[in-house]
Amino acid sequence: MSAFLLAAAGCVLATVALGLVRILRGPGDAERMMAAQLLGSGGVATLLLLGAASGASGVEDVALTLALLAAFASVAFFKRAPGAAADDADRG
Repeated sequence: MSAFLLAAAGCVLATVALGLVRILRGPGDAERMMAAQLLGSGGVATLLLLGAASGASGVEDVALTLALLAAFASVAFFKRAPGAAADDADRG
């Protein structure tokens, strides 16, 4: 079973590597942000699969921290988006 989990982690890691290429070559900021979200969720999945395959403890905490950082990155991106200041002024 651990061989299957390691193979699945390798597939997810390959997908994350393709997302990294998309970040470097993305045409716009929104595409780059979506690829960064892919890196965050793919990293979480890889960590969880590797932790389950090896039986290591504490990997879940690292995966949860990575997921939290990815969520904060998307919030920071949209707060910095060009139309965000105008939207906030209209609401207040």
